[in-house]
Amino acid sequence: MTLARRSGKVRLSAPERRSAIVQAAIRLFADKGFRGTTTRELAEAAGVTEPVLYQHFATKQDLYTAIIESVCNMGQEAKDSRLEAAEQSGDDRGFFLRLGELILDWHRRHADIIRLLLYSGLGRHELADLFFERHVAVYYRMLSGYFRERIARGAFRNLDPYLAARGFTGMMAHQALAEVIFGDRRLARVRKKLIRTMVDIFLEGVTEERTRCK
Repeated sequence: MTLARRSGKVRLSAPERRSAIVQAAIRLFADKGFRGTTTRELAEAAGVTEPVLYQHFATKQDLYTAIIESVCNMGQEAKDSRLEAAEQSGDDRGFFLRLGELILDWHRRHADIIRLLLYSGLGRHELADLFFERHVAVYYRMLSGYFRERIARGAFRNLDPYLAARGFTGMMAHQALAEVIFGDRRLARVRKKLIRTMVDIFLEGVTEERTRCK
């Protein structure tokens, strides 16, 4: 029996300890901001000493990068079978209904991440730029590609794919932020109706007229 087992403590592997530090950093930065969080508080929250903290993350830049990687890994949840099936079959309404669900779900499950990103954006912190480059820009390229293909097939009007991607995302993200940041739970009770309404309004604007008339 190891000393860790006799003492009742579980010895974490290096990757597990690194992950624990990242998650502690997300929670503290979301609650207190970057300037309001000390390395001592961060080490205590992660259950490590400050020297151990620096062993895993020698600089703040290393920690910021690890946070972004963690957020981007969470974003992989959007690649699910229902979304892919709707895309492959050309079911635009099904595609955007599912994407709307995923956007709202992601914001709801990761409220700490949202607060952290708001802190970084309002404070012009470098974490905001990292997040945009490694996560948001990738997402917009994916969604812009969907619009580009549907335009080429004559399903959507000839519009700017990037602006269309931002337009739909903005519609859904606004509803999510109202709930996560301001605690507005009124729309949560009619969530499915909300998504259907937003999708129908959006598709009415982007769908080619001759396609709508079929």
